[in-house]
Amino acid sequence: MTPRRGTEAVITAPTRNRMGASSSHAGSNPAALSATFSQIFSVLMQLHRFFAVIWLSFSLSTLAAESLDYIVAVVNDEVIVNSELQAEVRRIKERLDKQNIESPSRAELEKQVLDHIVLQRLQNQIAKNTGIIIDDNSLNESLQKIAVQNKMDLTQFQQEVEKTEGYTFEQFRENIRRDMTLARLQQRQVASRINVTEKEIDNFIANQVQQGDNVEEYHLLHILIATSDVATPEQIEEKQRQADETVAQLKSGANFQQTALRVSEGQQAIEGGDLGWRKAGEIPSLFAEVVTKLKPGEVAGPFRNPSGFHIVKLVEKRNSSKSIVNQTQMRHILLETNELVSESDAQIRLKRLKTQIENGDDFTKLAQANSADKTYAAKGGLVGWVSPDELAPELEEIMNSLSVNQVSEPFKSRYGWHIMQVLGRRKHDNTEQAIRANATQQIRQRKTEEELQAWLRQIRDEAYVEYHLN
Repeated sequence: MTPRRGTEAVITAPTRNRMGASSSHAGSNPAALSATFSQIFSVLMQLHRFFAVIWLSFSLSTLAAESLDYIVAVVNDEVIVNSELQAEVRRIKERLDKQNIESPSRAELEKQVLDHIVLQRLQNQIAKNTGIIIDDNSLNESLQKIAVQNKMDLTQFQQEVEKTEGYTFEQFRENIRRDMTLARLQQRQVASRINVTEKEIDNFIANQVQQGDNVEEYHLLHILIATSDVATPEQIEEKQRQADETVAQLKSGANFQQTALRVSEGQQAIEGGDLGWRKAGEIPSLFAEVVTKLKPGEVAGPFRNPSGFHIVKLVEKRNSSKSIVNQTQMRHILLETNELVSESDAQIRLKRLKTQIENGDDFTKLAQANSADKTYAAKGGLVGWVSPDELAPELEEIMNSLSVNQVSEPFKSRYGWHIMQVLGRRKHDNTEQAIRANATQQIRQRKTEEELQAWLRQIRDEAYVEYHLN
């Protein structure tokens, strides 16, 4: 509200007589004097109410700010505040509601989400200290891929995110940047150290064939009751009791995903413990053999390893089909740009080469004489038969748009400028190669997950973390 003028102006303002003449004094008229004091009292009361409202508003704002922004955790030399926690809790709650998964109690959900944020913060600190940075170009490229996967252009995708995710596209961008940072860190710290040998692949395939299980896939849910490396026998015994009680509750009909949200400390706890579809070789070796014998809906565990006690549930099982892929035979000429060759120069030169090819000149000889692709130039630019996802996306998109024998217009990729020709297309039984590729992927994923869990436990144990969550 807008305050009235100050009391001083009211007191000193001259009063007027009936003729309009001003007078400095009310005189000795009792009625006039009473009216003056009534005016003063009214103004004072309005001022009092005005400043009381201001004080109350300020107090409430301060209280609200304090209630939102108090510290809920200290992670080394950084803090996590309640407003950050509550924003993430709201996001997770909305996602659970959309998936028709009943949320645990508010306190349990807050603890689960806070644990998740703490692990993210620890990894971000390591990424920062080791110089891992996701630049805007890499981020924009990833966002473009996500938009394409959702069959949208970037503008449509931005509108969809802001409509359905509950936060701005800029916030979404930063979340993707964070996820990319963590993925790169985990690749450097864990995945890059994982080695898969040919002998491991051969043994893996032989075991699957022997078990008749080389085409089975399993949809799994998982709960981890974690133990520390320095846990006492009493603490381990308590965790064992908690795991046994959890298994009993699940076998009595408790909802597995709700329980995982409430008690699990695994990587996928915030997803209700959902591990998704896994081939046998991708399942952690600790319980892989048991899982392959479960019937859909059955729960097994607890299984103990250094991370703690594990509980699993088989949701459903399916057979993967024979691998038949559409292959394309193609060749190309690559020109790189540098201080001496501009983008325009590369385009003009490739247009001339395209014209020569269309006029009958030999593609092979032109590629050998001009292509900067050291791998394929000697072969006349022939890349050979290409399966889906073997090329960079921008190359595959052009390849798929060409008809047989057609030569593309010059186009740019991350490698430089190209022209490309498609020589043929075929359906190819890729089962044998797919089996070896899948075996490699399964072994690598299993090893990576086991190592990642150990690494996360290590950085958590070595960090200074202090909780202040009520």
